[in-house]
Amino acid sequence: MSSTTTSWPSLRVADWTATRETLHMWTQIVGKIRMAHAPLLNHWWQVTLYVGPRGLTTSAVPFGTGAFEIELDLLGHRLEVRTSDGGALGFGLAPMPVAEFYGTVLDVLGRLGVSAPIRPHPNEVDPAIPFADDHTHASYDAEAATLFWRQLLQANRVIGEFRSHFVGKVSPVHFFWGGMDLACTRFSGRTAPPHPGGVPNCGDWVMVEGYSRELSSCGFWPGGGEEGAFYSYAYPAPDGFAEAPVGPDGAFYSADFQQFLLPYEIARAAPDPDRAVAEFLRTTYAAAADLGRWDRSALEDDPLRWA
Repeated sequence: MSSTTTSWPSLRVADWTATRETLHMWTQIVGKIRMAHAPLLNHWWQVTLYVGPRGLTTSAVPFGTGAFEIELDLLGHRLEVRTSDGGALGFGLAPMPVAEFYGTVLDVLGRLGVSAPIRPHPNEVDPAIPFADDHTHASYDAEAATLFWRQLLQANRVIGEFRSHFVGKVSPVHFFWGGMDLACTRFSGRTAPPHPGGVPNCGDWVMVEGYSRELSSCGFWPGGGEEGAFYSYAYPAPDGFAEAPVGPDGAFYSADFQQFLLPYEIARAAPDPDRAVAEFLRTTYAAAADLGRWDRSALEDDPLRWA
């Protein structure tokens, strides 16, 4: 099914569908708990998870006068909750229905004195089975989960380096549990037309907030290729964006997804995967910025300027 390498591993999308769909629901539960306690940041930046050295984490979430953190350890296969008053509880990740995972997370949080007033059903999927009733998604292939995290680890590193060249408004490199993708978004500084919405089981107002400013967004998600894909899009897309020349060889514009894609397997097999992904990120952003007439001289700088 997969490579055992620790960098740029192979993980075929078709080989871990059941685990991916279950893990997607688990990340939605964890992300919604963060969302319930963190104050709104523009474009929903307060709801995301982050790639950590062992998996995905909420980072510190404010609660009362303290904080807590939830970590999905995809290397040791545990969910861990830690609080600023010294509390720590967790449980092993193994094949289990979403309903069981949800109930166990609530029990752990309750024992630590942390409330979890979330909307108890998923977003951006159809059908949206309430978490407490979801006995459909119950798979967990530990090896696949670890390999997915290792894919994210590489993507997080390369996208993070790309982010460092931008001094305008730019998001962190963060994991959106709605679409199950790692993303980083640059902004021109101008407002954008209201987003039309239409995402399954997600209010249109959510998209209006997310896309309230003109942007160029890139990331990685477990779709779009045999082993996932890097993506890049602009909102609103300037005239000629879909026809813009981009690299490396193998990158293409998908009319179905309305974005550029670089299949992960092409990047992984390249002589220098870092360079291949960096070229994709750089050329697709340049297409959005140049065609959209961004003030690039004011928004970009050399991250080695103080070296």
